[in-house]
Amino acid sequence: MPSTSRSASPTGSSTKQGNRRLPAFAALTAAVALAVGVAAPAYAAEPAPGTASPSDAAAADNSAAQRGGQLPPIHPELDFAGSTVAAHEGREPGAAPAAALAVTQTPGLDVSSYQGNVAWATVRANGARFAYVKATEGTTYTNPYFTQQYNGSYNAGLIRGAYHFALPDRSSGTAQANWFVDHGGGWSKDGKTLPPALDIEYNPYGATCYGLSQSAMVSWIRSFSNTVHSRTGRYPTIYTTTNWWTTCTGNNASFGATNPLWIARYASAVGTLPAGWSYQTIWQHADSGTFPGDQNLFNGAFDRIQALANG
Repeated sequence: MPSTSRSASPTGSSTKQGNRRLPAFAALTAAVALAVGVAAPAYAAEPAPGTASPSDAAAADNSAAQRGGQLPPIHPELDFAGSTVAAHEGREPGAAPAAALAVTQTPGLDVSSYQGNVAWATVRANGARFAYVKATEGTTYTNPYFTQQYNGSYNAGLIRGAYHFALPDRSSGTAQANWFVDHGGGWSKDGKTLPPALDIEYNPYGATCYGLSQSAMVSWIRSFSNTVHSRTGRYPTIYTTTNWWTTCTGNNASFGATNPLWIARYASAVGTLPAGWSYQTIWQHADSGTFPGDQNLFNGAFDRIQALANG
């Protein structure tokens, strides 16, 4: 696992690089589901009776993936949007987003199980207006803090969405999309739910492109995207970097007309975008800062986030 900095403070303060805190599953407490009606369903933080726990689920993924000794074990608690980016692409020293961007930028964040329970009222008070929350990885893992993070951000007044960490070498795009939608990756036209998102980045377990050819990777992403669209009515936001996208898809230009772009680049400017997109919807510009987790800018004013949420 590449080493990156990661803010773990539930109060929104940043931490120094390498100071990681891994939440212990044994210390989890049951989260109280937010009563927001049928438009914004609550999700259970603990597995339903008779289903696998997160650790059991990871073991199941590992067992299936390692048949024949082909793939290493997974560590989903360490995988999140941008967990591989700095190690492969670096950070621009002292970089801050350029002040003179073309349109108003709206700050937000993304979090995973690494952050644990987040103090969302503090995050809101510090200026965040939207959040993406990791829901799933592979075909068995679910974030044990998903309820607190997803419903908590909603309750604090943020527009929020769920994302899936892709493992294209472990199972099909269709299978992972169905797992995602079934475990938090849905969408409701309530004005406060962003489209589901696909986190597709450098492989934290081996070969950069997961052993897939460029055409096979495009097919995998398309299967995931089409399945999410058929299940939710929304094409997923795609989180990636320009370098990874160029290397692993051949800079395929066919997703720009349907899928919003969430680009990662830790620098003062967003830089060249992948083919097919003329602008980014969200820019992940740093992996630590004011908010817990990663720091993001939505490319527009708050009413544009509401418009994206409403479809």
